[in-house]
Amino acid sequence: MPALKKTALTVTSAALLSTLVIGPASAVDKNTADDPKPTAPMSNVGGAKLGRVGTQVELGPGAPVLPKDLTGRSWIVADAESGEVLASHNPHWRLPPASTLKMLFADTVMGSPELQPKTLQHKVTDKELAGVGEGSSLVGVKPHLTYTVHDLWLGVFLRSGNDAVHVLSAMYGGVPRTVAAMQAHAEELQALDTNVVSPDGYDAPEQVSSAYDLTLFARSGLQKQDFREYCSTATAKFPGEKKKGKKRGTFEIQNTNRLLTGAGGVEPYKGIAGVKNGYTTHAGNTFTGVAERNGKVLLVTVMNPSSKEPHAVYKEAASLLDWGFDAAGKVTPVGELVPPKSARTGTGKSAEPADGDAAGASGSENDDAGKHSQAAKGSSGAGVALGIAGGALVLLAGGVFLVNRRWPLPDLVRRRPRH
Repeated sequence: MPALKKTALTVTSAALLSTLVIGPASAVDKNTADDPKPTAPMSNVGGAKLGRVGTQVELGPGAPVLPKDLTGRSWIVADAESGEVLASHNPHWRLPPASTLKMLFADTVMGSPELQPKTLQHKVTDKELAGVGEGSSLVGVKPHLTYTVHDLWLGVFLRSGNDAVHVLSAMYGGVPRTVAAMQAHAEELQALDTNVVSPDGYDAPEQVSSAYDLTLFARSGLQKQDFREYCSTATAKFPGEKKKGKKRGTFEIQNTNRLLTGAGGVEPYKGIAGVKNGYTTHAGNTFTGVAERNGKVLLVTVMNPSSKEPHAVYKEAASLLDWGFDAAGKVTPVGELVPPKSARTGTGKSAEPADGDAAGASGSENDDAGKHSQAAKGSSGAGVALGIAGGALVLLAGGVFLVNRRWPLPDLVRRRPRH
């Protein structure tokens, strides 16, 4: 696509976004009369309290108060296994998701026949990269060079590469088919706040999701062994350009999740195991994370904090995780993460663990995806390879999900990094 046309489309999209999505959510000072608020009523999926405007929490005896100075327009803290929502703030507010939407992309197409096996090699064409938006985050995929599916997934999860997303989408059958599949999967997961326009989360008119829906995507994706491995990988090698007469080299890529890597002065979060961060002009900063502490696994999503403090989205997510671990068992849940529609009907259509991953299995057949994981490095304090599978989505032999029952975590196996 010519650069001029791309620029025109970008400007047009930005203008439409401002009118259709962002207008009522423009950035203003905190705690003012003009502070943006969602248009009530919001969705009641997961419970009536989750549809209310503002913060919802029911503290019991001994429960800590919520962290001060939370500025996210929308956030949620939930038990990844039972699905109980411990606290929330406008969780169904429909906002631009940025690259956190890539969790839905991965959960939808990962493990599909078109992208198997992970060692499958694909030569990239100019056409496959033509739709990548101006200013996109990129991993460095180049046309006329060959990459494996494994390489491309590393690019998606570590560098949030829109170029890698578009190539995988082309391999899956094209962007329109991918978007349609993502929308259908969102509806299957009962993520009804989500409207998918682009597979990579790039700003687009009417493309929205919510903290609630993003948490559903993470919970579903974490059922897949490869998803867990990729989202917990801190650094990896990515194929470079091929120079005449020389062997093709690699370069190192680092995960953009600062709670995982500790980059930029952010304190690595003890027990963090993914999942995905994002940023665009209209979405602001977004983040969904999963962490384990003392056998408890929590999910947190924060969307668009207004704080001017550097890396506020990570700091607010970390403070909510700390609160959640301290508050577990001392609060009355204000709602639940609902199971997929098929769990209600017993069809189990979306219940198949990908890549031959048995429910609750730990470890990975993929040597490279996990070998550089921050957990294995130990510098984050996690000290474990990822093996999280939310109990409420575990597949039973009969093909039916168990809903709201806690299952033991799989063994968390320590691994030494390879060099």
